[in-house]
Amino acid sequence: METTVDVPSGLPAAVPTPRPGDPRLARLSLNQATVKRWSLAEAVEGCLRAGVPAIGPWREPVAEMGLAAAARLLRDSGLRVSSYCRAGFLTGTDRAAALDDNRRAIDEAAELGAPSLVMVVGGLQEGDRDLAGARGRVVDALAELVPYAAERGVRLGLEPLHPMFCADRAVLSTLGQALDIAERFASEAVGVVVDSYHVWWDPQVRAQIARAGERIVIYQACDWVLPIPADPLLGRGMVGDGYADVGGLRRAVDAAGYTGDIEVEIFNADVWAADGDAVIATVARRHVQYVV
Repeated sequence: METTVDVPSGLPAAVPTPRPGDPRLARLSLNQATVKRWSLAEAVEGCLRAGVPAIGPWREPVAEMGLAAAARLLRDSGLRVSSYCRAGFLTGTDRAAALDDNRRAIDEAAELGAPSLVMVVGGLQEGDRDLAGARGRVVDALAELVPYAAERGVRLGLEPLHPMFCADRAVLSTLGQALDIAERFASEAVGVVVDSYHVWWDPQVRAQIARAGERIVIYQACDWVLPIPADPLLGRGMVGDGYADVGGLRRAVDAAGYTGDIEVEIFNADVWAADGDAVIATVARRHVQYVV
């Protein structure tokens, strides 16, 4: 009998692959970035084959298919849309263009039936060292976007990123910082994203998760693996391959009242190079082994 192996490690799987309909998969969602080389249609088909009941699409594959066709595909598939990635980048010099792009992303999320739009808020411009000013620009932009999103039934989810991304991607580095801004707005309009990769290191993370409560819009799961690659964006790993207490963070968000999807989002060149069905099977095995 052929031995089932995990990807990208190539090691024998520690648990059997759960079958479609297994209740332990009930909250599992595949963020489309985990199977980056697949089209949206291929990712949907992969979820259906594996019994993964939800998917988190990204804007670029949706644009490749066309918004109307993507919305129809997702509706017909029966999969839940756990979140929509991503918008934000609100700290640049062309404020009008950023707001226009975010309004388009909100419209797309509404058409796809996504309950939330993940916001990576943006970093510092070259030569800029004013973090407080950049965070102020995020607040000002959200004040314009929140009414637009609320009218369309889309909740904005502020995602804090690990501090190594503060300069170029997100001036929000901790869950506490994200909540400081989110709490300026109604909880049904603005929430926060809890991504294990970005927050696992924070000594205040569990207290901030408890503070977040109903503002948690999505829990994203993956691991922190070493060595950090040349492109640190690609340093995410399969749950269980690294150092983050992904299951412990899941228990914390559940204790805070979160009952939504657990979305696996992995940026990793070796994962992307692997067979997509093998990737999803590994995701499912690691989910039942380490997360639920």
